[in-house]
Amino acid sequence: MATLSYKKVVLTKTALFLAFSSALFTPYASSLTAEQKGLEIAEKVENLDSGWGNAAVSARMILRNSQGEESYRDFRINLLEVEGDGDKGLIIFDSPRDIKGTGLLSYTHALVADEQWLYLPSLKRVKRINSNNKSGPFIGSEFSYEDITSFEVEKFRYKYIRDEEIFGRDAFVQEVYPNYKHSGYKKIVSWIDKERYIPLKNVYYDRKNQLLKTQTFSDYKQYKDQFWRASTQVMENHNSGKVTRIEWSDYKFQIGLTKRNFNISTLKRIK
Repeated sequence: MATLSYKKVVLTKTALFLAFSSALFTPYASSLTAEQKGLEIAEKVENLDSGWGNAAVSARMILRNSQGEESYRDFRINLLEVEGDGDKGLIIFDSPRDIKGTGLLSYTHALVADEQWLYLPSLKRVKRINSNNKSGPFIGSEFSYEDITSFEVEKFRYKYIRDEEIFGRDAFVQEVYPNYKHSGYKKIVSWIDKERYIPLKNVYYDRKNQLLKTQTFSDYKQYKDQFWRASTQVMENHNSGKVTRIEWSDYKFQIGLTKRNFNISTLKRIK
């Protein structure tokens, strides 16, 4: 019976090891379709931003019309992360006087329609936002009601397009298509920071696939050594020339909020 020499055995094992190592370390992304890679990126964005529990933040909204005139709105948001579902959010406006006390309660869902209720202090009643009308402007801003709900992977389909540098950062560029009914968008082109997996820019196209709005995120800060939050968001409407800028401040995490802080009764009692 023929036998292998020690040298041949070593060479054979070495060849097998190199072949295995090559297969092991070949970039996984190279075997993915554009849709699979897009989904993988979105899932990592969601996973890296999970686990914050509950939070609160203050903000100033600056609305600029096409003539350059500006008005201001101050508000605060309470947020609750919900395991196995979308987040809950409560927005409370503190100024100006004509909208002070206005509140919006949102229940974001992954696979069914989001739920939103608007409290109008002038009428002293709660109005449920029709799920068919989520593309309408939120309190006169360039943000729509669907723009201010939490990101849930299952609500969209994804397609990776290319790599590109933007704002001095390496980014993935992908197309995002709403899965849910009654969206105001045909698609969204999104730039995702490669290192931190956070959004840098979104370009929105309307139902006719025409350019509608551009949103940018800047001045990111990291909280709890994990969670990145933009200090500034800007939404520009290319049709109207109007711009809404939101400046975020005073983020607080894990402050003891529970589901009891996010119901219609709470909405009616906001101050």
